[in-house]
Amino acid sequence: MTTANLVFDTKRYAINDGPGVRVTIFLKGCPLNCSWCHNPESISPKMEKMFSASKCIGALSCINDCPENALRMTPDKGVVTDFDICNMCGECTENCPTGAMEMVAEFMDVANVIETIYEERQIIEQSGGGVTFSGGEPLMHHQFLIEALDACKEEGFHRTVDTSGLTSESKLLEVAKRTDHWLYDLKSMDSDIHLKWTGVRNEKILENLVVLAKTGASINVRIPLVEGVNADDANIIATAQFVRALDGDRKQVNILPYHKIAENKYEKLGRQINLEGMSEPSVGRQQDVVTIFESQGLEAMVGG
Repeated sequence: MTTANLVFDTKRYAINDGPGVRVTIFLKGCPLNCSWCHNPESISPKMEKMFSASKCIGALSCINDCPENALRMTPDKGVVTDFDICNMCGECTENCPTGAMEMVAEFMDVANVIETIYEERQIIEQSGGGVTFSGGEPLMHHQFLIEALDACKEEGFHRTVDTSGLTSESKLLEVAKRTDHWLYDLKSMDSDIHLKWTGVRNEKILENLVVLAKTGASINVRIPLVEGVNADDANIIATAQFVRALDGDRKQVNILPYHKIAENKYEKLGRQINLEGMSEPSVGRQQDVVTIFESQGLEAMVGG
């Protein structure tokens, strides 16, 4: 078994991360840095913490407990961490009476993962569900992912992987041997636009989707729809044509509208967020996009 891996969230009773009711395990770390990311705490593969100034009552236990003297109280921002000193030991969070200071992840090994899934086994089996590995980017942790997928198979759990597709072909195919279903994100067909908004180009992502489809894998393509980024007709038509040309019979596309619900997470992490040029797609635009995909012979729906 590998050492434990950082997991920043575990979602039980998930109904939009694959068939049936599922347990979704969110692995921390992603090679992309999408400007609209709803889970900014997922991007860094390292341990991080959040501070909610609105919850802080000035108990100062965090400052007193810090072994590195990395925290101080300020009049305008509340408790501030000097990240050049902080070693992310987490001691500052242990006695916080309101949870204002919290670590954003925990280490889990494969046994922990299986134990978590087992707690929901009855509803998983009744609904035809299973486990989904998401992120971040689960393929960044391919050895841990492989061991977890193998353990899930031994227990009879259906396995889904939710990915941005940026990895080596060899790692993708090793994981594909152990995966029953894929949720595969496509952000933009234009590589320059993809680079601008995600920090990486898209050639390898598109190549990997072609390779994966040739294996006969069950795939749902998911489009995070962001006005000002990828919601224009030209990109949607190009995406639909690309997906239609993939190997395999059944082609399903899920439209995931961008929203601003995660803005406060950036503040809690002490990061700046730049929303210039991005906006939420209207309900009408979402339906227009669904119509474009359907006109290309694809199943499409908002959500899922």
